[in-house]
Amino acid sequence: MRPRTPPPLAVDTLIACATLVTAVLLGRESAAQGWPPLDARGYALVGVAQLPVALRGRWPLGVFAVVQGAAIVYVGLGYWPVVSTFGSMLALYTVASVRPVRVAVGCAVCMTGVWVYAGIVTDHSSMASVVMQALLYSSVLLWFGHLAQRSAALTRHLRAEQAERARRAVAEERGRIARELHDVVAHHMSVISVQAGLARFVFESDPGKARGALGTIAGTSGEALEELRRMLQVLRDEDPHAAERAPMPTLERLAELVERVRSGGLSVDLAVEGEPRPLPPGVELCAYRVAQEALTNVLKHAGPAHARVLLRYGAGELTVSVLDDGEGVNPDRVRTGAGHGLIGMRERAKLYGGTISVGPRPEGGFAVQLTLPTSATLARRGDDRTG
Repeated sequence: MRPRTPPPLAVDTLIACATLVTAVLLGRESAAQGWPPLDARGYALVGVAQLPVALRGRWPLGVFAVVQGAAIVYVGLGYWPVVSTFGSMLALYTVASVRPVRVAVGCAVCMTGVWVYAGIVTDHSSMASVVMQALLYSSVLLWFGHLAQRSAALTRHLRAEQAERARRAVAEERGRIARELHDVVAHHMSVISVQAGLARFVFESDPGKARGALGTIAGTSGEALEELRRMLQVLRDEDPHAAERAPMPTLERLAELVERVRSGGLSVDLAVEGEPRPLPPGVELCAYRVAQEALTNVLKHAGPAHARVLLRYGAGELTVSVLDDGEGVNPDRVRTGAGHGLIGMRERAKLYGGTISVGPRPEGGFAVQLTLPTSATLARRGDDRTG
């Protein structure tokens, strides 16, 4: 358990009591220093010059005015001036630490004037020494008060930056979770919806095809539950490396994805160009999710269509193309970027330093083409942000 921090008023009250005790003990030496001994009036003025310091955090200027006024009266009655200086110095430091520089300088000039006045009314005092001491103490108090104010401002700024970074991190994490949930739920539910409609349509006329559709529904729903469990495990696990250990969809499962969409009634071909090679996990996940979302859109919006998935391994990049000859999606959604799926694809591509083009084909149909760099630096940067 963290220790409780005492409230500022309690701390300032202790400081005020400490300065009062110090001033009283010093005041008892007045006669030994050649000054009039303190009487009841003198002790009262010492209290007024020290105790208001307890309220310096709430009313710094008011406290400064009270203790300076008490010091002027104390010095004017002929008591030893040193006894009344503690509260005024602390009050000046407080003003310099919480008020603008011009206000603090004005208070410093006031305290300097009180010290010079004490030198004037004191017999056999060295005015040069008094003025030098007054200027030195005032300058030091101003400087340290200003440093305290700058430190407090810097602390507030750093806390605000930390809060903003935490807010952005939460927003990015929420966006990542939303993309994953959308990709998992939208794709699998689209396949399940199509297969459920097919099973209901042929339930009596073609029981075999209906059983096949129900089998596809069972397999698709099981895979969806598996991916959702994986996501929940990562979210619940406090280990920062849990996401790395959790099984993530890779390009090796692209053939399963195509087969599942094909079983949903969409004619799909898969072609691979270049030599397949291991890629950073984030790049493979991004490519898989974009292909998954593009095929889901074809299944939902293209109507009777034929789709083709092309996976091309280049020297320093990976290209994923999903083409179809169907009706396509609403052009307004493409121009404005509306729809969580299209937004998610663009965000994934940007996250890994890639580019993506989404739009209708001149010969009819629709095309999604994703290009991702496979260099170690860019891939590691994207993996760090998703991990």
